[in-house]
Amino acid sequence: MSAVEGDRPQVTVSTGRLRGRLEGGVAVFRGVPYARPPVGGLRLTAPEPAEVWDGVREAAGFGPPPPQSRLLGASGEPGTDGNWLTANVWTPDPGAARLPVMVWLHGGGYMYGWSGDPLFDGRALARDGVVVVTVNYRVSAEGFGLFRGAPANRGLLDQVAALRWVRENVAAFGGDPDRVTVFGESAGAGSAAALMTMPGAAGLFRRAIAQSVPALFFTPELAADLAAAVSGELGLPPHADELARLSPEQLIGAGDAVAARMGGNPRWGLAAHVRTPFAPVVDGEVLPATPWRALADGAAPGVELVVGHNRDEYRLFMALAGDLGQVTAEQTATALRTLAPDPAAYRAAHPQADEERLYELVHSDWLFRMPSLRLAEARLRHGRAHLYELTWPAPGMGGTLGACHGLGLPLTFGNLTEGAAGLLLGQEPPPDAAELSARVRAAWTSFAATGDPGWPAYEPRDRRAWIIGTEPGTAAYPEEVSRALWAGHAFDPLPLRT
Repeated sequence: MSAVEGDRPQVTVSTGRLRGRLEGGVAVFRGVPYARPPVGGLRLTAPEPAEVWDGVREAAGFGPPPPQSRLLGASGEPGTDGNWLTANVWTPDPGAARLPVMVWLHGGGYMYGWSGDPLFDGRALARDGVVVVTVNYRVSAEGFGLFRGAPANRGLLDQVAALRWVRENVAAFGGDPDRVTVFGESAGAGSAAALMTMPGAAGLFRRAIAQSVPALFFTPELAADLAAAVSGELGLPPHADELARLSPEQLIGAGDAVAARMGGNPRWGLAAHVRTPFAPVVDGEVLPATPWRALADGAAPGVELVVGHNRDEYRLFMALAGDLGQVTAEQTATALRTLAPDPAAYRAAHPQADEERLYELVHSDWLFRMPSLRLAEARLRHGRAHLYELTWPAPGMGGTLGACHGLGLPLTFGNLTEGAAGLLLGQEPPPDAAELSARVRAAWTSFAATGDPGWPAYEPRDRRAWIIGTEPGTAAYPEEVSRALWAGHAFDPLPLRT
């Protein structure tokens, strides 16, 4: 049930009544609890359903960010009440019936991120005729540390709880619980891929859009060893009951300390190479297998998929690290030896590439490009997938970024000056940015509504993909050289090396 009184729309959900705001012709409800605060006795446990409240709850402000890594700057203060597990809803018409629903999972390397980031404002997408939901989930050690006595993948379990809340309540906002699309970028794309394979998420969504799927999934042995290193920073064993007595900030800080010095640790292998102490754990229960293996084996029957990547994914990380124009032959040799299926074949396949280009290519291929392609190929065995590549170059930072990681975010949401959009697009985005964003939003919302994003499904014979460039169009997948180099690579969970 919903009503609008002036600019104060109200809806009733399973836990009580909400009062939102009308903003730019869209009804917005922020900071709605989908689970109980994971503090006190609920610390480091699976999420519990939100509690009922009396009266009308104001839903004007975002819930606080979950505790998160400070290595790249946190997204604000986490607050003291632990009310981190909240959702935000944008709807073009609370009184509508059965609009398509799009549920956004933010990225951030499983270490940081917040649904209240202004880049993720859902108004532009909602105006295109969908209900947009964005959610917080636990990250870093709170969400993904594999501690004894705690369930694995608590961040993913939070996402499942949010999807259950959407299924139960989205009709009150005008949405169709049977037309839910999960979409996300980077760690959010990895989460969307994982959700497709998780028994606990079965039946909660119909479609998925995965933008730049990362290769990062851990074995339990690797995750447990990293968790032991985190607890060791605090002088404690890796037991949830011991760690839950500490503040979340202490636990997150210990995770940051491990991340800061993990480079080069041979025990942690590829996780150490990219300094990533947390990722989804293939524990056999919450997450039975990697998405690539699970989809190839028939998981998520009937779930339709759009998946793709950006052409120059790793250039953003190189720019942030100050590596552009600074990569040495030794760095490239190490990267090829560490990441490439065949280092000599990599060099031979790119005879015109200099050391820096090879360094960028092998990181882009291993971390995002080939995992995204492989997800499409895995889906083809028991379903359909639409593949894309973003090639439009970012105009920010003097045009040095190319079609880098994260560039799809402002294009997806249509927020071209908010948050990180200024870095990627410059302080005055060019006119073609708005035009391209409209094309991307039209494709995503069409897919959410009908399952058809507007270009043919990917298939092995001609490998058609949507190329999102200055003039978007369908063509053969452009990264055939990389596809051949990585053919047969399993993208298994990263192991502990002993």
